[in-house]
Parts: sequence; structure tokens; C-alpha cells
Amino acid sequence: MYHRRKEQGFTLIEVLVALAIIAVAMAAAVRVAGVMTSGNGLLRDKAMALLAAQSRLAELRLGGRIKAGRQTFECDQGRLKLRCEQTINTDGRLFQVSVQVLDASRDAPPLARLETRVMGE
Repeated sequence: MYHRRKEQGFTLIEVLVALAIIAVAMAAAVRVAGVMTSGNGLLRDKAMALLAAQSRLAELRLGGRIKAGRQTFECDQGRLKLRCEQTINTDGRLFQVSVQVLDASRDAPPLARLETRVMGE
């Protein structure tokens, strides 16, 4: 009598389908990791730009002599090349100070913008 053995395991088609599913999942994971990395980089750059703007406002407050007008200067933070644009308007002894920080290496919207009022001497 002929006995049929029941074979165990997966067919080639099942293995190929499983590999295709894993490949698609891995591709999605790599893409998400790339998006998260670029998002973290922009967030870091914005934090550094905010630090540069706060530093400039502190310099103006501590410097004492504030002059009305517009000024553009480099305000690099570590490896990040930044350009600060400062605008000061006066209303008697009260000065309206606006500082915006841009990425000096490319044309893009400001990374940070701060405005405050400072009393002059």
C-alpha cells in the first residue's frame, strides 16, 4: 500500500510573499527615519537661531546705547551660519527692537524672530 507522507513547511510562493511584505515594511521604516532626522535637524537649527536672537537682545540691553535704524550682521552659532537682521524704532526713550535670524547659506523664511521694547538712557 502506498502511504502518503504529509510534508511540513512553506511553499516557495509563501516565502516570496512574506519577503515582499517585509521589504515593503523596511522601506517604510527607512523613509520614516529619514523624515524624522530631517525634522530634528530643522528643530535644532531653529533652537540655535532663537539662541542667537536672544543673545542679540541681551547685548542691546546690556550695551546701554541703542540707536534707531536697521542693521544686518553675521550671528553664527557653532557650525550653523546665520544672518541677523535687526530693526530698531524709537518713540522717545522707548525703543521697539525686532531681531530676525535667517540661514545665511540659503534663501528661506526666518528661523527665529523676536520683538521687544527696551528703555533707552
